[in-house]
Amino acid sequence: MANANIIQEKQEAVAVIAAKIAESSSTVVADYRGLNVAQVTELRKQLREAGIDFQVLKNSLVRRATEGTDYVELNNILTGPTAVAFSKNDAVAAAKILNDFAKKNDALKLKGGIVEGKVVSMEEVKALAELPSREGLLSMLLSVLQAPMRNFALAVKAVGEKQEA
Repeated sequence: MANANIIQEKQEAVAVIAAKIAESSSTVVADYRGLNVAQVTELRKQLREAGIDFQVLKNSLVRRATEGTDYVELNNILTGPTAVAFSKNDAVAAAKILNDFAKKNDALKLKGGIVEGKVVSMEEVKALAELPSREGLLSMLLSVLQAPMRNFALAVKAVGEKQEA
């Protein structure tokens, strides 16, 4: 029979995982098998600098944390060694960092995750990681909005120069 203290500790761990999933704007699940200590340390450093919590978790605890939620589909990817990145503020940051790291280190494999309350596949996480940052998108939008005004100003200037000549 299991010790009551062990059961209590596991229940608390499940509650913490469930709370992190609920609080996160994105949760990315990855297989880290094959990374050496230096690589894992570098990955953790990059994630920590971006404000992302990165943990190696037992699949059974994550499964229990998703029971009775909209995230039960996540259980399909919980096989083998599992590391989970929880990002509270930026839904894209964890996907970007993990995807970039996986490109340089073949041992890291993205499995999928949860983005903005929706369970997503590995392909969707990779597609999200390829998107420009929020600032990049805003600058693209600004340049698109400025283009007609700039073109109009150039046309007016050309007409003015033509009339002077």
